[in-house]
Amino acid sequence: MSIPLQLGIRAHDLGQVPLPALIEKMKQYEFNHAHFAIKKSFPDSAPTIQQMTPGTANYFASNFNQAGIKISILGSYVNIVATDLDERKQAIENFKKHLHLAKDFNAAMVATETGSVGQGYTEENFTEEAFQKAVVSVKEMVTEAERFGVIVAIEAGINHPVYTAPLARRLVDEVDSPNLKIILDCANLMSVSNYERQAEVVAEAFELLDDVIVALHIKDFIVEDNKVKIVPVGHGWMDYTPIMRYAKYKKPHIFTSLEATTEPHLADSVALIQKIYQEV
Repeated sequence: MSIPLQLGIRAHDLGQVPLPALIEKMKQYEFNHAHFAIKKSFPDSAPTIQQMTPGTANYFASNFNQAGIKISILGSYVNIVATDLDERKQAIENFKKHLHLAKDFNAAMVATETGSVGQGYTEENFTEEAFQKAVVSVKEMVTEAERFGVIVAIEAGINHPVYTAPLARRLVDEVDSPNLKIILDCANLMSVSNYERQAEVVAEAFELLDDVIVALHIKDFIVEDNKVKIVPVGHGWMDYTPIMRYAKYKKPHIFTSLEATTEPHLADSVALIQKIYQEV
């Protein structure tokens, strides 16, 4: 019996539309779960993160649930290594607020990348000092998550202090908590220096992180002007075969979400991923 792919999408990739319209779009593409970041999809519903209440969470959870849609990932886009200490403290407090409300959102996990010690891209993110800032922040977040019985999911990204699979493994080992897991986005691991070894990089990530991978993100990329450029799924160089094989045989039913792919590309991107999944 074939295991169906649990395919979802980052909700704000469908635009800032009223909730009924968002749900209809998700049903149109047969997505059954969402990576949901309230500030990106419904900013008016959370003037600030700290103003969210259990009622805020219940409103979205109940509407999604009635449509058969799960909030797989509660997205909290925060900079947990900001050089400004007040900014970093506020970022961690905002993440904790998501942890407090995760069960009201009926969310499987709360997720973030590790941010940047500068404004956007900087090679200072690739230092031991930046990595240790991430460790300290994640330890604080995970301690709170343990109190509430919630999973913290960290996503490695090439422009962040946790930018490789080995560093993600090291973060997990240093924090040492069952409440810390990893979202794997293989496109996020691609760099100008390693994209020609894509198969090797992806295989290493699955080998090192297998026991802590709780969700997969699906993006695509090309290299242009000596920079990695994200493109709609199916329009770049990402090989999805090993990713779909992993989803199907190693982690059946794992939450798998399209990212950075918007209409009018969505129908073709969904069809491509489903086709590869069926063929592996």
